[in-house]
Amino acid sequence: MSVRRLIVVVMNTSTRNTSTRNKASLRRGFRRTALAVAVLTGVATSTVVAAPRATAAHDRPELRQAIQEFVDAGYAGIQLRVHDERGEWAGSAGVRKLGGTAKPPTNGHFRIGSTTKTFVATLVLQLVADGKLGLDSPVAGHLPGFGLNPEITVRMLLGHTSGLPDFVADPVVPGIPWQGEEWVANRFHTHQPEDLVRLALTGPPRFAPGTSWSYSNTNYVLAKLLIEKITGRPYGEEMKRRIFQPLGLADTVVPGAWSGMPSPYAHAYYRYLDDGQWKTIDVTRQNPSWISAAGEMISTTEDLHKFFSALQKGELVPAPLLAEMRETHPDSAGFFGRYGLGQYVLDTGADCAGPVLNHNGSNNGYGALMYSTPDGSKTMTASITTGDAPINQAEVFPAELKKLLDVVFCGG
Repeated sequence: MSVRRLIVVVMNTSTRNTSTRNKASLRRGFRRTALAVAVLTGVATSTVVAAPRATAAHDRPELRQAIQEFVDAGYAGIQLRVHDERGEWAGSAGVRKLGGTAKPPTNGHFRIGSTTKTFVATLVLQLVADGKLGLDSPVAGHLPGFGLNPEITVRMLLGHTSGLPDFVADPVVPGIPWQGEEWVANRFHTHQPEDLVRLALTGPPRFAPGTSWSYSNTNYVLAKLLIEKITGRPYGEEMKRRIFQPLGLADTVVPGAWSGMPSPYAHAYYRYLDDGQWKTIDVTRQNPSWISAAGEMISTTEDLHKFFSALQKGELVPAPLLAEMRETHPDSAGFFGRYGLGQYVLDTGADCAGPVLNHNGSNNGYGALMYSTPDGSKTMTASITTGDAPINQAEVFPAELKKLLDVVFCGG
C-alpha cells in the first residue's frame, strides 16, 4: 500500500483536539491532512547531479526523477540522500543560487527548522536515562520562575500535551513575527528564550495538562531551559558533547543568535508582499533566535542520516525510552502520522514499509525532511530551498512529497 496522502507541516502548523489522552496502537494510513504554511516557495530549472560517491552501479533514475519533479514544480533546489539495501545515494536538482547554473551541493548545509525537536527530545531523554531528570517529573519544580502549572511534566513538553500556547502562531497570544513584511524587517533581531516563554504564557492554556494534544513550540523552548538548568551548561554545548561528537556530526550547528551559514550551502529565498507588490529576497542569513530550540539548528543530509539512524538503532537512548518516543497520542493523528516524543510515527501499511519515523521542518526559505524505518536501516534525508515563483502549496508540496516517499519506502 502506498502512502496515501501527506501535507508537510512547515514550521509550526498544529492540530487542535480535546479528547482524553490514551495510548493506542498504530493504525494504518492517515486520519486527515491539513494546509501547509506557505513558506516553501521558489523556482528554477536544472538537471540533476549525483553525489561523487554515487557510482553507475548505484544510479537511481527513480530518485533523480522524483527530485527533478520538485524543481519542475517551482522549487529552487533540492538535495536528497537515501540509505537503503542498495547502499547510499545522494543527488541534487535545481540551482544553488538564483541566476546561476551550479546545482545545490549534496553536502550542503541548511536550516532544519522543527527537525531540531528530535535532537532536543533525544538529549532530554538521555538526562532521564542518566537519572538526572524524571520523565513524569513536574517541570515547574526545575523552572520555578515561570509560574507553570505544576501538573505539566517533562513528558508533556516532549509530546506536546502540556496545553501551553504557541508563541509563534497561536491565536490566543500576540505571537512572534515569523512571516511576511514584519518578519523580513526583524529577521536579524535577537530574542531571548525566556521572553518567548513569557510571551506564550500571556495567553490561556489550550487545555488542561495531559488531556489532549496541541503542537506548541513553547514546549521545546522550555525543554532547552530545562537542559541548561539540569546540566549547568548551555544546551548547544551539551548537544555537542552528548550527540554531535559521539556520532561525528561535524556539520551540525546550534546557531543561537548567529545569522550565518557554514559553507557549502544553497541559497534560500523568501517571497512576500511589500506595499502590495511581491518581492523576493535572499534569506540565507537570518537570526533563528525567534524560534530557539524549537527549530534553530543547521545540518546536512549526511548528518541527519547519521543521527536519525543511530537514534532508531538504540544507540542514543535505551530501548525503554526509545519505545516511549514511539508511543503516540491519538489526538495527534494527521500530517506525518501520530506524534510520540520528539518524532512522528507514520504507518505506511503492510504493503509498503510499515511504520516510518519522521520529523520534518523548515525556516523561511529552507525545508528539511528526515525519515527512517524503525531499525534505522533505511533513511531518507533532504533539504528543499525556495526561490521566487508563486506555488500553490496546498497542491504542489504534498503531491511531490507523496511521490518521493512512495519511491523511497514503497518501491515507487
